[in-house]
Amino acid sequence: MRSVLERKPRHFTVWAPDAQRVQLQLDGSVYEMTRRADGWWSAAQPSTEGLLYGYRVDGEGPFPDPRSQSQPRGVHGLSCLVDHTRYEWVHRTWQAPPLAAAVIYELHIGTFGESGTFNGAIARLPELVDLGVTHVQIMPVAEFSGERGWGYDGVHLFAPHHHYGTPDDLKGFVDACHGHGLAVILDVVYNHLGPSGNYLARFGPYFNSRYETPWGEAVNLDGPRSDEVRRFLCDNALMWLRDYHFDGLRLDAVHALIDTSAVHFLEQLTAEVETLEAVLGRHLVVIAESDLNDPRVIQSRDAGGYGAHAQWSDDFHHALHTVLTGERSGYYEDFGSIAHLEKALREAFVYGGTHSTHRGRVHGRAPHGRPGWRFVVAT
Repeated sequence: MRSVLERKPRHFTVWAPDAQRVQLQLDGSVYEMTRRADGWWSAAQPSTEGLLYGYRVDGEGPFPDPRSQSQPRGVHGLSCLVDHTRYEWVHRTWQAPPLAAAVIYELHIGTFGESGTFNGAIARLPELVDLGVTHVQIMPVAEFSGERGWGYDGVHLFAPHHHYGTPDDLKGFVDACHGHGLAVILDVVYNHLGPSGNYLARFGPYFNSRYETPWGEAVNLDGPRSDEVRRFLCDNALMWLRDYHFDGLRLDAVHALIDTSAVHFLEQLTAEVETLEAVLGRHLVVIAESDLNDPRVIQSRDAGGYGAHAQWSDDFHHALHTVLTGERSGYYEDFGSIAHLEKALREAFVYGGTHSTHRGRVHGRAPHGRPGWRFVVAT
């Protein structure tokens, strides 16, 4: 462990607007934090990369930092300080090829290489190049409970899953992809958090009881004090693009991001990504997954849309799946014919303002004038 003399002053901050008392636990010691009028608490203490810390809220805890950059002891453990400036990028100025020419390979870190780690995945990257892949999309890596999983139950959105490797290991994977000419897209989940290790509600109103999703209460995007929740998610997206050099983000199930604000969360997010793109001088993309069949997702913000660069074409997947397998349960009951597959190939949306048996109503809106490359197809 480094000596105290090597430590530099650091301002620890955490948003806990309803708390009466917040304390910082750092390297085994506890320090009082000062509350600001906007609900943020702060404390300045000498620290260095690698130290463990957490927050006590009204005598309970310590809980991990909601913005923890690393969870070396898992979802219930203390957070670990990370210095993003220390990694030395080899391919710092690398530029991604255009999305219009993309061949995307969806990759699961936990099973792609023999070790199931960021470092282990690097050895197989030449195989993807030989396949003709241009973009690697890795499934969610935000810290989740357990050693292996799909990643869609992440609870520490700023921390790469520690069983896959360290933050620097993830940067090394992205750097290696760029060295092989591969762009890297990260799958992120902002519509819910997993059930184990989710301590956000201990700190503030991150969830909105007015809306329900398949995973429980919706994330608070338009309720009282939702500004900080939106900031939390936007800052997360910008971190992956800025500090880890990802070339784009794939947003999971944006139809579950319930937001009645005049400026939808997706519109805010894409605008901030565009600003970051100008600052960094690197091409960045946002791809949304949506079952709404609403072209506003990829429509420009100037024209009243949300400004995503592309969206997944779920109708193509469903049409192909039902033709090949015969499965007709759930939302698959709306598909099953070659005609559906043909329409998906020609128009992207099979249901673009037509009646859906599964939903019992007219569904979608035709995406007239949108080029085909803006719809990502997956089999």
